[in-house]
Amino acid sequence: MPVQDEGPPAPERLQDRPDGAAGQCFFQKHVSAGIDAKHLKQVADDGDKSIAVDNMAGLVSLAQAGVLEIHVRGSSIDRLEDSDRLVFDLDPGPGVEWKDVIAAARAVRQRLADLKLESFVKTTGGKGLHVVLPIKPAPWDDAKEFCRRIAEQMAADSPDRFTATIKKVARKDRIFIDYLRNSREATAIAPYSRRARPGATVSAPRTWEGLGSQKISNAFTVENLPKRLARLRHDPWESIGSLKHALPAVGAQPARARQRRIK
Repeated sequence: MPVQDEGPPAPERLQDRPDGAAGQCFFQKHVSAGIDAKHLKQVADDGDKSIAVDNMAGLVSLAQAGVLEIHVRGSSIDRLEDSDRLVFDLDPGPGVEWKDVIAAARAVRQRLADLKLESFVKTTGGKGLHVVLPIKPAPWDDAKEFCRRIAEQMAADSPDRFTATIKKVARKDRIFIDYLRNSREATAIAPYSRRARPGATVSAPRTWEGLGSQKISNAFTVENLPKRLARLRHDPWESIGSLKHALPAVGAQPARARQRRIK
């Protein structure tokens, strides 16, 4: 998982199922009974200590404790009060097809490209996609407001395709552009984390070029992903650790006249 090697790790939230995928589920951010903390980083966080992992031994200790999912914040452990990675979580409502989710991800990518921002994409292991933007550390409020503006602009321009509201009633035949993951306490599923779902699906980084060939949303599992990784010549997110875009001003508007469309 080369994408993990990119600087200080992010604080994590864990989904534990000590009795297996069909057993009771609970989330935790802090070390508790049953988790060997010897290989984990513990980061001071609002009077407590959050968990972070930066090596294979740490991942193994989580697996041995029954952790099935790893969710990460959009910040690093050395700057918890600033975001350095934004996530646009594309959540399809009833009636939305997979091809429409791919089109939505590309639309977010184009909006960001109009602002000269390079983004990355990954599956979630569920029905949606995450469009991820690495940025220079910025206050959480600024990060969330930027994402909100993008989401609401897209919903205003294409109300039949997108919504920026969390209300379930607004999601039929639309894709919810969830910008709410961009706050200090929010998390998103980590790249290459498995999901506690039937089939043991995995959240997998993709190249934009290869995304169109994916036929279903939850194509990658703990069984078939190692074979795919062995065939890859390059890490799909090879450059994400070296890119740090300055966050545009909140009032910045993507140009409506697209002089150059990305493919």
